[in-house]
Order: sequence, then C-alpha cells, then structure tokens
Amino acid sequence: MATDWGPRPTTDSAGGEWLPVLDIPAPAPQRRWTVLLRWLLLLPQFVVVSLLSIAAFFVTIVGWFAALFLGRLPDSIFSFLASVLVYQTRVSASAALLVDRYPPFAFSAPGHPVQIELRATPLNRLAVLFRLILMIPAAIVANLLQAGWFTLSWIFWLIGIILGRLPEPVFAATAAVARFRLRFAAYATLLTPAYPKRLFGDEPAPTDAVHSATRPLLLGTGAKVLVVLFLLIGLAGHVTSSTADYDGDDWDRARSATSSA
Repeated sequence: MATDWGPRPTTDSAGGEWLPVLDIPAPAPQRRWTVLLRWLLLLPQFVVVSLLSIAAFFVTIVGWFAALFLGRLPDSIFSFLASVLVYQTRVSASAALLVDRYPPFAFSAPGHPVQIELRATPLNRLAVLFRLILMIPAAIVANLLQAGWFTLSWIFWLIGIILGRLPEPVFAATAAVARFRLRFAAYATLLTPAYPKRLFGDEPAPTDAVHSATRPLLLGTGAKVLVVLFLLIGLAGHVTSSTADYDGDDWDRARSATSSA
C-alpha cells in the first residue's frame, strides 16, 4: 500500500469512474492501554490537523480560481492538498480505532498502515464553478455519518478496551464512514472530479485484485445496518438540535415581549 497521487488514468481497471481509494489493513489486535488513552495521545495530532486544515482552506480557494482557468489543479497545490488529506486521514483512522499505529508527524509515511491513492485528473470547469452547490448533498451525508458515529463512539471505545480489537461489523462500518469522508474531502478540495459514492461498500473482487481490507470495501449485513444507524442517529440529533433552537428562540421572544409589556 502506497500513497499515490501522480497522473494516472481516470478510470478503474473495469473501465468505470475512478474514485479516491483508502487502504487500511484488516482489523487486528490493539494494545488496550492505547485504546483507553487514544484521544488523549492524539491531542498533538489534532492541533496539527487544525492548523493544516486552516492552511488547506486558503490553498483550496487559490486552487479554485486556478482550476477555473486551467481545468485542473496546479501540481504544487494538488500535492499540498493531497498531503494534508492523507495526514488528516491517518489521524482520523487512529482516532476511530481502525489502526493501532500512531500517525507520524510527516506527510510521507510509506510504512504506515493507512494509505490513500489520489489521481491528478482534469476537472470540468463548470463543475468547479458550482462546486460549493454540488457538494451540499454529500456534505449533509458526511456530517450525518460523522455525528451518528460520534454518538456511538464511546460504545466502540468500550468494546475496543474489552476485546482489544474492533469486531468486523464495527470496523467495516467505521471504515465506510472514513472512506466516504475522504472522498467528500477530496471532491470539496478539487482533488477529484468524482462525486462521493459507494457508501455501502464495493462489489466483491477477484483475489488478485484485493489490496487491503478496504480495497475493495465489503460490508456485511451488520455493517450496513450500522451505517444506516449512523445516518438515522445523525439525522435525529440534527432535528432535535434544530427543534431545541427553535423553541429557545420562541421563549426568548416571548420573554422579551413580556418584559416590554
């Protein structure tokens, strides 16, 4: 597994649209003490990711203007945004207990178990122009998935401490969320023209075409149920939050009217 974002064909081996790839090895035993302290250990990484995200935001704006004129991202911008994305992905995978290896403080880490593959391909200028609008449905799905997963994350954390590993359905469902968010981030930052898809996994592939546990990503019934649950919990949380905000505004208006009277 190697991080790769050099110029490559825009289609996969079957001739279909090529999507950014996430490579993570199969679930393996993890050290329970690192699971227990995982987010605490990752605090320095979260700080670095926050700083890189701020830089990537401004670079993406520059890249948007460049892509409108060139029909692609300049190589330097593509390389930087891709490097930031792989860094973010490694930290997210560690935080989600998908791997036990601590992410390095480096863009390039060939030996790390979490790798991504991006392909520098031409961009449709019209799609670039309306990217903010086009990405709204995928952004909603990505946010609902993340909110739903986060709500249940403490259960997965307890399971990881007790078992010393994630059960296969939990691993697969979490990997599906991580891959969808990776693809959404790649689309939002113009690293790919491919819209995020295949949330519920890929079709089985021949043995010689299997690169890792997530390439192809196969979801069983349990994992698919979990992904749907993430979406429903995320949606319920959003509706509840919106309702609470609305009720709070009504209460504030009523109190203001009473005070005025």
